[in-house]
Amino acid sequence: MNRPVRLTPPLFAHAEALLRSLLRFEQPADLAVSQYGHQHHELGQADRRFVSETVFTVLRRKRSLEARCGVSPTPRQLLLAALACVRGWNLRELAPILKENEAGWLAQAKAVKTEDLPSAVRHDWPDWLDAALLAQLGEAETEALAQALAQPAPLDVRVNPLHIGRDAALARLAESGIEAQAGRYSPLALRLTGKPALSSNPLFAEGGIEVQDEGSQLLALLLAPRRGEMVVDFCAGAGGKTLLLGALMHNSGRLYAFDISDKRLAKLKPRLARSGLSNVHPVRIEHERDTKVKRLAGKIDRVLVDAPCSGLGTLRRNPDLKWRQDEAAIAGLQAKQSAILSAAAGLVKKGGRLVYATCSLLAAENDQVVDVFLATHSHFALVPAEEVLAKQGIALPGERLRLWPHHHQTDGFFAAVLEHV
Repeated sequence: MNRPVRLTPPLFAHAEALLRSLLRFEQPADLAVSQYGHQHHELGQADRRFVSETVFTVLRRKRSLEARCGVSPTPRQLLLAALACVRGWNLRELAPILKENEAGWLAQAKAVKTEDLPSAVRHDWPDWLDAALLAQLGEAETEALAQALAQPAPLDVRVNPLHIGRDAALARLAESGIEAQAGRYSPLALRLTGKPALSSNPLFAEGGIEVQDEGSQLLALLLAPRRGEMVVDFCAGAGGKTLLLGALMHNSGRLYAFDISDKRLAKLKPRLARSGLSNVHPVRIEHERDTKVKRLAGKIDRVLVDAPCSGLGTLRRNPDLKWRQDEAAIAGLQAKQSAILSAAAGLVKKGGRLVYATCSLLAAENDQVVDVFLATHSHFALVPAEEVLAKQGIALPGERLRLWPHHHQTDGFFAAVLEHV
């Protein structure tokens, strides 16, 4: 098999150095990989792709690779096992970097029967997460989910309907040599073939498309804001869903983008400029009880709460998250999610809509939070998500939205639609 990169000891040393840093789990892996690429200009595009894809393979398959490698494997051993056992490199391709006796050791690693490994090791995540998902999904579904999460995520973009239609966007991308197809669910989604660079693409630069997972797009469609309304994106982050909400409002009304992070809101500004929206008002808040929040009590038509969560639904993109979380962290997140949801509910006027969403796979962060909220907020009622989506021509059954990578080929998402009655 022809590889797009020439494997050399210096190139492999870059992968070793980066992986050694990542395994300390001191910062998000995607940020660390990006920083490493910027610090090492001697690496070409193909070299950077090799380094990033190989270290991410280790993060995705860490436990099963450790089982193949033996006690306390080094970053070098994990990388070699990832190349040989997961990515399919043969000994001839690996020869330029192999040291004495490593060929024999690799043969032993490849001979390990993964089907004989304990469930959590086979699934490549912590014991506590394996137990939680097995209890929720059962063995067959958990196995299928684990296999899906071990794969890299595809690249989805969202069409900006204020600028261009989906068919026209497909045509423009094809003209620039980028293959894409319409998404399965969102009427604005496009799934690109491969991982083409978009930052210099004219359609992206003009604000015609934005990078956004198709599942994420459905959260804004569940809120379904209308022209002229008052809307709040309560945990706006870098604003992916904010931009879609503004477009769905036809750039009318008033859309508040709340977040506690100046840094995240700063990332929204260039995206906002590209989008052409003028109805978005970014607001930094200290916490969910901030006076800037309270002054809008009972005045808002629709509120989206994309709550801070474990992010386990995004493990295809962020495999380090499963090694950075534990049961205590989930309990802390659940308390924070409940507090934010309760505070956001205070903004919603009678007859208004509140959508609670996460990119978590766990019932503790999803159904349990919503069930407690409904039990303690009798003036809110659940609206079937399938009915809201059906009105927009989207067929996804279920009273609450549940998106799974192994079923829907999106990131994992949960959402519940609540109405102030």
